[in-house]
Amino acid sequence: MVKLAAKCILAGDPAVGKTALAQIFRSDGAHFQKSYTLTTGMDLVVKTVAVPDTGDSVELFIFDSAGKELFSEMLDKLWESPNVLCLVYDVTSEQSFNNCSKWLEKARAQAPGTSLPGVLVGNKTDLVGRRAVDSAEARAWALGQGLECFETSVKEMENFEAPFHCLAKQFHQLYREKVEVFRALA
Repeated sequence: MVKLAAKCILAGDPAVGKTALAQIFRSDGAHFQKSYTLTTGMDLVVKTVAVPDTGDSVELFIFDSAGKELFSEMLDKLWESPNVLCLVYDVTSEQSFNNCSKWLEKARAQAPGTSLPGVLVGNKTDLVGRRAVDSAEARAWALGQGLECFETSVKEMENFEAPFHCLAKQFHQLYREKVEVFRALA
């Protein structure tokens, strides 16, 4: 039984639901923040995720960072050497989706020379009548970037765990690959 630790960057525009996603994941669906407060700087959420069929687990250190440009200089230091990335956009905001490229580039710049596993999460699927980003378009973009794609409604507590379980599985797979490389050298 192996317990790994992974630094997870939670990135995206302001008000896409990054903090709500992290909080509801930490509380196993027990805590949905009804009133919005702007994240200034960074919040840290820590939760252990079991990796299916292995007996192993990954402790995710989720760095929930401000989406405002005002705080971007501070992010460079906080985002140093990430292991996985959770990129969040609002399905009712095409702009938040388009800005994912910028967030992805910024995150990958913090892990030069390495593959940064990650997920793209479209949040606020409960706002059906206001959807502006097509699921297929988001999925195609994510796959083109080497990201897994998920949609969720934190408010309705739908699918909020899946992205983090996927990240834990991706990180565990990287660990397994490195172990095999070391075994081959020995």
